[in-house]
Amino acid sequence: MGKVTWFLEYERVEEGYAPVSSRVKNYSEFVIGLKEEEAKVQGARCMDCGIPFCNNGCPVNNIIPDFNDLVYRGDWKNAWHVLDSTNNFPEFTGRICPAPCEAACTLNFNDDAVGIKSIEHAIIDRAWKEGWVLPRPAKTRTGKNVAIVGSGPAGLAAAQQLARAGHDVTVFEKNDRIGGLLRYGIPDFKMEKSHIDRRVEQMRAEGVVFREGVMIGHLPEGSKVTNWAKEIISPEMLKDQFDAVVLTGGAEQPRDLPVPGRDLEGIYFAMEFLPQQNKVNAGDKVKGQLRAEGKHVIVIGGGDTGSDCVGTSNRHAAASVTQFELLPMPPEEENKPLVWPYWPIKLRTSSSHEEGCEREFAIATKEFIAGEGKEKGKIKALKAVRVEWQGNKMVEVAGSEQILPADMVLLAMGFVGPVGSILEAFGVEKDLRGNARAGADVIGGYQTNVPKVFAAGDMRRGQSLVVWAIRDGRQAARSVDEFLMGASDLPR
Repeated sequence: MGKVTWFLEYERVEEGYAPVSSRVKNYSEFVIGLKEEEAKVQGARCMDCGIPFCNNGCPVNNIIPDFNDLVYRGDWKNAWHVLDSTNNFPEFTGRICPAPCEAACTLNFNDDAVGIKSIEHAIIDRAWKEGWVLPRPAKTRTGKNVAIVGSGPAGLAAAQQLARAGHDVTVFEKNDRIGGLLRYGIPDFKMEKSHIDRRVEQMRAEGVVFREGVMIGHLPEGSKVTNWAKEIISPEMLKDQFDAVVLTGGAEQPRDLPVPGRDLEGIYFAMEFLPQQNKVNAGDKVKGQLRAEGKHVIVIGGGDTGSDCVGTSNRHAAASVTQFELLPMPPEEENKPLVWPYWPIKLRTSSSHEEGCEREFAIATKEFIAGEGKEKGKIKALKAVRVEWQGNKMVEVAGSEQILPADMVLLAMGFVGPVGSILEAFGVEKDLRGNARAGADVIGGYQTNVPKVFAAGDMRRGQSLVVWAIRDGRQAARSVDEFLMGASDLPR
């Protein structure tokens, strides 16, 4: 470690943001990373604990104290090697991970945690700038071929690990560009898509083949998605042509809100709204794009997806943005002695909230109200009611009903699981939540009930973090390698 007492002498320094007035005018990233000297000081705040809880707090088990110390000492290249040994895509996690490692930081017990995420961000940006991130093609080939279905973080991680093990890997993506929910679920102002493109080029050089616009199975009945594949391949054909198949699709089945008026025009799922703006940013023309300018927007759902809807609506110049959360407002500070080192429940204010948003807690939607005359059939207002929780039961507060103006409502209440059609097409058994039954703790690891078919990421876990998807992809790759070769040198 660096100087023993630096965690006492120096305070945590956060990454900066561009001013709200400028950043809401575009879709570019606006986080201002740490300067080299700032990163050095933040790295030195790490206490190099005897038991570094941050390692287990991080789903990919980043070796955090080591890269903190290397940054402090100015050895950025070795810091990059340490980070790269556990995380395939730190440029993703350094931007969009909520940093459970920091919640688990020992210093966080009674002080401000080490700024681990900002240090990770600084390391990977430095590595790309210096040209250290190079393709690492396998020296020998195994003659085995693997199909990856889905090109989100789980699919990309599995593909890269398996290619480096010497297998021939083909990634199938139903959309027109690689990246899955990274590409079309995360706004560009949180993560520009050039980071995905750069990794895809590295992986191509490592031998990975990417096939965009290919749907495995069949189109979900009644699908409203407009960027479905140009080619459909049956699961039987895939199993015949490949030695192993890994299903890594995202959790794309949104949770609906079946209240009166749900069929009115102007009510959309978040994943109908967000991908369109990403496509426009990429240069596509989207006919009838859903736009929020001049509208009173209500976002139902208080999580990250809801926050993304808030930020995008602000960039559309909405007249107002209100975000609903069914649960009561959490405390501004968690009870650290009670919850540390686990992920705490506390009030979290995102950069999108800071750009302009009314946040309503403990509120439920009763009805969507249509307009009159020419506005008939379109949403114009929303009836809501305050709720309180008595034990585990939600109870409406008498006399608390109110009507709010609403020209657009975005449903961002989470996802109930992957699109079931692909699992059904392969004949994969589901768990009670509708995900692929493929436990990491069973013989064969991530293998499903279907011979040589594996599952990872949201397909297996349900809706989760990007960093968990990367871990799942890496773990599944090891299981596939063991299945194909009898043993594996890939890291766990």
